[in-house]
Amino acid sequence: MPRQDLEYPKEPFSTVKRKGHRGRYELETIHQIINSCPLLHVSFAAPGSPFPAILPMIGQMGSFERPSADLGDVLDLYLHGYVSSRIVNLSRDPADANANADKKGLPVSVAATHLDGLVLALTPMHHSYNYRSAVLFGHAEVVTDTAEKLYAMELVTDSVVPGRWAATRVPPTPAEMQATSVLRVRIAAGSAKIHTGPPGDDRADRDDAALLARVWTGVVPVHTTLGAPLPGPYNQLADVPGYLADYVAESNADAEAHALEAARTVEDKPKSTADDD
Repeated sequence: MPRQDLEYPKEPFSTVKRKGHRGRYELETIHQIINSCPLLHVSFAAPGSPFPAILPMIGQMGSFERPSADLGDVLDLYLHGYVSSRIVNLSRDPADANANADKKGLPVSVAATHLDGLVLALTPMHHSYNYRSAVLFGHAEVVTDTAEKLYAMELVTDSVVPGRWAATRVPPTPAEMQATSVLRVRIAAGSAKIHTGPPGDDRADRDDAALLARVWTGVVPVHTTLGAPLPGPYNQLADVPGYLADYVAESNADAEAHALEAARTVEDKPKSTADDD
């Protein structure tokens, strides 16, 4: 019997309201978007500031208690940070950032976005992007257990290049461990929003022969391309390691294939829904 997909609860703050048919709540979909995004943007209340703070950070979903858990399971988000950064200090004492904070940790919102294509229509109003976006809501705490911290550091390092942790000088020195902090975010809710497919214009414009004759429409696929590795000034290896060369080739192929698939996949939507974002 196939496993039923687990979903995050649809809370008032996490439910996709506009273009709700594009909303996704399955853990696997959301976690995949988060784990494949090289930079996450993390927002939190900043004491003494009239504005919330937002930081670009590196992070990965994982489970220290269940290392073999897959993306469809309940996972935590681990974020890499500097020991004396503001978000780390606030996570040690979340009450400093939020008068309503409890023992769950510092309330944070985390966003990830992939741009998969430029959708060019007959009119500016129907131009769009093909994209995958995800937002998580949870509470951040500083990881104090050494074994869990090392697990998270390896998890995050291998998200940059799979296998990189084992290919470097490890374990970290005591000084490196002291200078580095890891935040564990317990997720309370999350959602994703995905747009795919070619442009969709109003029927009146599609029936305008003169307009069709002068305006190009379609999708420009967008995907990240990793370049050929360049040796550093003190590198002594004559050849690029196999794990790195393979990752560059596979990452580029996968990114291009995903962008092309997104361009060709017409999304399901209610008949009354317009074709904008």
